Amino acid sequence: MRVIRTIAEMQAICRTVHREDKTIGLVPTMGALHAGHLSLVRSARSQNDAVVVSIFVNPKQFGPNEDFGKYPRNFEQDCAMLDQTGVDFVFAPSAEEMYPEGGTTYVHVEGVSEKLDGRSRPGHFKGVTTVVAKLFHIIPADHAYFGQKDAAQVAVLRKMVRDQNFDIELVVCPIVREKDGLAMSSRNAYLNEAERKQALVLHRALLRIQTLADTGESNAATLAQVGREVIAEEPAAKLDYLEIVDSDTLDPIADIGKGALVAVAASIGSTRLIDNLVLHGAGSARGPQTSN
Repeated sequence: MRVIRTIAEMQAICRTVHREDKTIGLVPTMGALHAGHLSLVRSARSQNDAVVVSIFVNPKQFGPNEDFGKYPRNFEQDCAMLDQTGVDFVFAPSAEEMYPEGGTTYVHVEGVSEKLDGRSRPGHFKGVTTVVAKLFHIIPADHAYFGQKDAAQVAVLRKMVRDQNFDIELVVCPIVREKDGLAMSSRNAYLNEAERKQALVLHRALLRIQTLADTGESNAATLAQVGREVIAEEPAAKLDYLEIVDSDTLDPIADIGKGALVAVAASIGSTRLIDNLVLHGAGSARGPQTSN
């Protein structure tokens, strides 16, 4: 496994791989890797000739009062995990390499970027789409792998790829959970023992919604209210949103008959967590029970 620090070297490597008529799988990350990231890597490894994992804590997607400075950084440990998983290249540029002085160009997906996390974190998705677009130009992969846990991000990136005609396929992999149901996240490292237990309320809310949907409830407002009531049972949880929306547009829907995304965000102490559930209509649901 090789660690690449510069854009020029990464681009040269990709040109060589493609000249050999080999495919490239890209897994963009901010490091602090866990089993969820490794599931993306394994999918990329099984479907491509070469696998590139980027590790870059992107300052453009953090707001002024967010956790950029304390975001967990475990580069050596991350590389050891990736080496064992069969990654070919780790692209780990500096902020100065990715954002040269004087740069003023951003990629912004209007409309969808202002919903869910985009509404709560103004400018967040503009930072995400800008860095991902840069990665797609630097690493012209055949496939790029993202986790379902970041469902709103997936919707924004899918629209960016469609609108800008990126020649890349986005592959969305299932949420990976701890044995007790908590969705794996790099930010889980912030939680103390008590907060770790309190955080399970997000999973419980989704399970309650799933149960109702499985038994035939299709009214989105009813399902969302039930989920909010579960969150309210945990005094330590500060709900940001719990919404039932169209998975592509992130617009609210009235009925889940044609499928829906249930998205939730809440803060436990100072840690903001997200989770979601995919509904396929009343009587059928998929999400919180995904792989451990």
